[in-house]
Amino acid sequence: MTYPPIQVKPALSTSSFLDNKRRERFFLFALAGIQFTHILDFMIMMPLGPEFIKAFNINAHQFSFLLSSYTFAAAIAGIFATYYIDRFERRQLLLSLYVCFIVATLACGLAPSYETLFIARAFAGAFGGILGSLVQTIVADSIPFERRGKALGTVMAAFSVSTVAGVPLSLLLADHITALGWRAPFIFIALVSLVILYLAYRNIPKIAGHLEHVHEGSRFSQIFKIMTAHKHIKAFIFMAFIMITGFSVIPYIALYLTANVGIDNSYISLIYLCGGTATLMSSRFIGHMADQYGKAKVFRVLAVVSLIPLLVVTNLPVTPLWIVLINSTAFFILVSGRMIPAMAMVSQIVDNKIRGTFMSLVGSVQMLASGIATVLAGMVVTIGADGKMDHYNIVGYGAAFCGLLTIWLVGYIHSDTKKT
Repeated sequence: MTYPPIQVKPALSTSSFLDNKRRERFFLFALAGIQFTHILDFMIMMPLGPEFIKAFNINAHQFSFLLSSYTFAAAIAGIFATYYIDRFERRQLLLSLYVCFIVATLACGLAPSYETLFIARAFAGAFGGILGSLVQTIVADSIPFERRGKALGTVMAAFSVSTVAGVPLSLLLADHITALGWRAPFIFIALVSLVILYLAYRNIPKIAGHLEHVHEGSRFSQIFKIMTAHKHIKAFIFMAFIMITGFSVIPYIALYLTANVGIDNSYISLIYLCGGTATLMSSRFIGHMADQYGKAKVFRVLAVVSLIPLLVVTNLPVTPLWIVLINSTAFFILVSGRMIPAMAMVSQIVDNKIRGTFMSLVGSVQMLASGIATVLAGMVVTIGADGKMDHYNIVGYGAAFCGLLTIWLVGYIHSDTKKT
């Protein structure tokens, strides 16, 4: 049976549009596609680290700035986005930002120098960071809390797909299209994004329920109230420590495995492939478990267990590939899995009318924390005369401490969701 094209009509409410389960699947698939491309755009920088260091003759600290240009720009853009994100219809804003992201990603692939790539990455981060928050806002606006864990698991499976298919394929293109080299992945992402843009245009309905609410006072005073609300501050701190736990370690995994553990650079794509495949299969399951057994309980279990592969990966000596694959796969599953129940809880502590502004601020906090974690870790780790990375274990201990803090903080977030 051929499924007829979806006609997006202003008169059709989001809830009516998503009454059909098939439409809901296409809706979530389009959002996941947007997540896939902007996450891949961010993630591809990490396994390409050795290539950038060679191509631009830079050190680990300079590479950390190249990574953090994306996250810091995303954080700043997210703060600016709070001014308008709840003042526009969601679909129109999402598609417009996605077009800008595609242009910025293409500019990364055409950048002639380290400095121009740094600037292009900042623009890609600015648009990509807002997109991430907006996608999560749209899911929270459209899917009831009782099913939101599973829905977010579907959308956040984009992280898994990017590691399963996106990162290995991008590395393959960089290795085999010698005329383009490291530029090939960014051009590939831009082309895939054009296809996703069309799918999003056809399958995401108009979402304007938040525009029906009357906002009292100036926009700046509204934003200030949202930023300084006690329960919101707790959510910001919670998300910051989650990001610091992961992104003080993740950007340097490829460098550490090739320099210290003895893994050949050609196997890095296999590590991402195995980790991504596992998380692709586990993300919806984690979302389902969060809905069934409680989001705070599932988060605590994942956060505790994730500390094991985190500490292992930052302390590995020269190790056989199969042990590295087991540990890195567990790391991907558990560290990324924490985000599913965490985002489901955080998205629930605010009303619909201010959710876009709040989630944009959450996105800014996430990106700012990621950038700070990457830079601080880059200041700790050094590359010795023998080419090996030193002090990565210290970064791991700091990340584990932050992970323990999230286990304590989640209780406050859980109590706030029950009050909403």
